[in-house]
This record gives sequence, C-alpha cells and structure tokens, in this order.
Amino acid sequence: MDGAKRGFTRYSPQSNEQGIKAVTIENAHIKRNLQDVIKTLDGANTEFVERSKTIFFPGDPAERVYLIRRGAVRLSRVYESGEEITVALLRENSLFGVLSLLTGNRSDRFYHAVAFTRVEMVTAPAASVRRAIEDDTSVGLLLLQGLSSRVLQTETMIETLTHRDMSSRLVSFLLVLCRDFGVPDADGITIDLRLSHQAIAEAIGSTRVTITRLLGDLRNSGLVQIHRKKITVLDPIALAKRFN
Repeated sequence: MDGAKRGFTRYSPQSNEQGIKAVTIENAHIKRNLQDVIKTLDGANTEFVERSKTIFFPGDPAERVYLIRRGAVRLSRVYESGEEITVALLRENSLFGVLSLLTGNRSDRFYHAVAFTRVEMVTAPAASVRRAIEDDTSVGLLLLQGLSSRVLQTETMIETLTHRDMSSRLVSFLLVLCRDFGVPDADGITIDLRLSHQAIAEAIGSTRVTITRLLGDLRNSGLVQIHRKKITVLDPIALAKRFN
C-alpha cells in the first residue's frame, strides 16, 4: 500500500523544486527586454543629456549603442549645403547608434543626435553588444525588433516632411507627437513634452516666427491649447480633416 501511494508521486520534492526553477528561469528569459539586456553588458552605464545638447555628431566614431529610457531624441542628417533634415524623433525604448553593428567594423556616425528633451539613456559599447548577439540569438531578435521600430519612426517623419505647405507639415508633426507622446485627458490629447517654438521649427525645417504664427492660428481656431510649452490637441480628428 505504501508502495502504491508512492506511485502517485512521480518526482521527488527536490526534482519538483528543480523543475520550478527551470521554468522560472525560462520565463524570465522570455520576458526580458532590450533594456534588461543592454544594462547588464560589459561597459554599460546610464547617461543623462540635457535638452538641446548633442549626443553625437556626424563623423564621430560609432563606439556605443543607445537605448532611451526617458525623453525624446532627434536624429537628423546634415547635408553639405548646411541644411539639416530631421529623419526621426525617437521616444522611450527606442534604439539608436547601431551603425557599427550593421557594418561589422569600425564606422563613423551618419546622423546628428540631439536631446529633444532631457534624456535618460542606457548605453553599452558596440563590442559588448556584438558579443551578446554571438552568445545568444535572442539578443539579436530583440535588437531587430528595436530597429524595426526605428524604421517605422523614420518613415513617419519622412511622410511628415513631404508636405510642402508648412501648415500641413506642422499639423502632421503634431499628430505624430500625439501618437508617440500623447496623454489623453479631459480636454483632448496633451503632448507630454515641453516644446519651444524653436525646437518645433528645427524639427520640421521651418523658422520660429513661422511656427509661432501657425500655432497662433491653430489656437484661435479652437484646435489646440498651449500651456507652459505643453500643447494639447483638442480634437485630433478635426485637426487632421481640416488640413488633409
């Protein structure tokens, strides 16, 4: 009878404990994100950059990979004529500075990266990231997912800048900000960034005077509210329809 009772227990308590630990480790591995990976790499650290400060210039050595924890980063391309065009406005959990990973050797920066707001980032040496990919293919998948998000953000910005009319360009930019940084409230959707007119102008290739005038027109039309450099879009659908 004792033997029959023992037959119902397939594993010993120690075996059960080991099994639970294995499942826990496996689940933790599945649930980890890119931030978890980068901050544990050799040479990783946390960096803070104040608004409008440069993170890296075009031509700088591509030695580190960056992941945004808080804030927004503007990536732009500077042309020989001196014109600077925004290619992406990156939000939290966005990955950038990965050129050396793509080429597999030492490379120079292609873009100008500036803190659009105060930014907190997790950074790691490119060499450490490459070793992590070689050791664990799941790290490569996480990086690919991060890069896919970057591509979508770049495509969105390109679509915004294709508007020749500056009013339409501004409206398109505000709608992108609502999507990526918007917080719904009783009045509409508030863009959770403190935006100066100069910062908006630089992002969409305009001037501060023009942006001040256009935002004034939108406010007088009852489409936006501005309080302490925070913009609230009162009705995104109406705004999009008016300038479609």
